[in-house]
Amino acid sequence: MARKPKPLPSLDWLRPRLRVTRALVLIAFFGLAALLLGWNLFYADLHGARTWVVLCVQLLPLLLVAPGLLMAHVRTYAWACFLINLYFIQGVLAAFDPTRRVFGWLELSFSVVVFCAALLYTRWRFQYERKRAGEA
Repeated sequence: MARKPKPLPSLDWLRPRLRVTRALVLIAFFGLAALLLGWNLFYADLHGARTWVVLCVQLLPLLLVAPGLLMAHVRTYAWACFLINLYFIQGVLAAFDPTRRVFGWLELSFSVVVFCAALLYTRWRFQYERKRAGEA
């Protein structure tokens, strides 16, 4: 016997949550980009590597998804959840290095906020679209 599907939340319940999670994603996403930019320009010891090369490698993935996040494409938010894991890993590795501990914890925090908020935004946006289409 098939289980009865759980009813979708109301549109009034979903709208404020979509606004809040989208704002959180954008703030943390651009905060992460600013952190990477500031750290590599002013604090990082790159051991002779060219700064622009390091910045391109670190910021290019973020730049690829930025237009979709700004235009609120729900699939881009889903892909951002996968992409942000790279920065989570980098943050964890940096957090164990005594010379980069603060940078690591900041990067870790920004990436966790982006991941959680993007995941919730994706879920609630799909529910919102299903509810608007008339699904009960």
